[in-house]
Amino acid sequence: MDFRELTALELGKKIKNREISAREAVKYTLEQIEKKEKSCHAFLHVMEKYAYAQARKVEEGQKEGRFQGPLAGVPIAVKDNICIKGVPATCASRMLENFVPTYTAEAVRRLEEAGMIPIGKTNMDEFAMGSTTETSAFGPTYNPWNKNHVPGGSSGGSCAAVASGEVLCALGSDTGGSIRQPSGHCGVTGLKPTYGSVSRYGLIAYGSSLDQIGPIGKNVEDCTAILEILAGKDEKDATSMERKEETYADFDGEGICGMKIGIPKEYLMEGIAEGVKSEFMEAVRVLTEQGAIVEFFSLGLVDYTIPAYYIIASAEASSNLERFDGVKYGFRSSGYEGLHEMYKKTRSEGFGAEVKRRIMLGSFVLSSGYYDAYYLKALRVKGMIQKSFQKAFQKYDVLLAPAAPDTAPAIGTSLEDPLKMYLGDIYTVAVNLAGLPGISVPCGLDEKGLPVGIQFIGDCFQEKQMLRAARAYEKARGDFLLPYEQDREGE
Repeated sequence: MDFRELTALELGKKIKNREISAREAVKYTLEQIEKKEKSCHAFLHVMEKYAYAQARKVEEGQKEGRFQGPLAGVPIAVKDNICIKGVPATCASRMLENFVPTYTAEAVRRLEEAGMIPIGKTNMDEFAMGSTTETSAFGPTYNPWNKNHVPGGSSGGSCAAVASGEVLCALGSDTGGSIRQPSGHCGVTGLKPTYGSVSRYGLIAYGSSLDQIGPIGKNVEDCTAILEILAGKDEKDATSMERKEETYADFDGEGICGMKIGIPKEYLMEGIAEGVKSEFMEAVRVLTEQGAIVEFFSLGLVDYTIPAYYIIASAEASSNLERFDGVKYGFRSSGYEGLHEMYKKTRSEGFGAEVKRRIMLGSFVLSSGYYDAYYLKALRVKGMIQKSFQKAFQKYDVLLAPAAPDTAPAIGTSLEDPLKMYLGDIYTVAVNLAGLPGISVPCGLDEKGLPVGIQFIGDCFQEKQMLRAARAYEKARGDFLLPYEQDREGE
């Protein structure tokens, strides 16, 4: 049996029914990783011993009546900025090349309690700063659809691992679109939950008011099942929210007849590639045929989302990355004289160009004389953006937008022009600024044969409504085959 033909839920069902053992699932997954890694480079660390130990624990627990959840025994990849005790967490940076956490992130702990099996840590943009996975200190990840193109970022390793068939599901983190954009570029499904619905404890911070852990899978159902495991209050994270209801999977079959879906017309005016626009409009047609009421409206403030996001995110990054100074842990430069030179050489050698660029921008906007002019103004714009979305959700159940203005760029083209790379986040960053949930679902291919993604955006803590729309679209769209399912790689 080719396990890659299954979804994560289907594999979990077979494990529960004892048709497949958890150790067999781990063995098969490790074989796929070994087979694909030379051409994909999705993983930074493969956790063979750790995974087999967890698989044995699951098998023993199942005999005792434990681990009866729908995903028990299913291997899952974890982005390398999410801590697992005893496993390196590098954030794809030389600064943390030898850092091994002494604790496990709450999100991973919940997965393990549900019987899921972390199989490896995935490549990413350094400290999650980038949109291509090219800023990794350990080399780029390649898009499984075309090895000459990037997978997107910063969760590009997790998305490429799913798209290549190495794993059936993965964890990523989303600060300004870092789950949804690479999911669109890789033709997989990626979910960014409402800010505060999933614990950030154990997630190495980039922008603390924006970061959110979320699942990546082959379809909406898999992502929904993982979200049910992840969601919930965590006393270790002051930003996590108490919710009465944390079940999301009972929406299937409801359909979307009569559901009101709004599309910000600014997103389709300029800068969007023709192939993306045509596939997006085809998705609109499919939704209309399913009985949804689709309307275009003006969201407003779209031109201000990128500046506001990068000011806030960079300011928070400059504060969060201050701890990496060569004193407490992580990389320390050699051949220095005095404390201040050690600081300078450590940070100059340990951080990559993109991280240093954002630290400098963040330090600038927080500095005396510029704090009011830039940072406080960006916070006010953030509040205005939140109000714009609140107004939109008074009329619409769900919003719809492209996941990115174009499909995956060729390797090496984005880093030549960082501003162009930043503008590639135009459709995703507002969701983080407003703290909303969003899910990217593949909707087709452009003229180059690269995937196009669309994102459904929900109101705060209205994931169920959003997932209902995404699932209905997915069913109406029909199967979307990944490269290995099309035999594109000559297997």
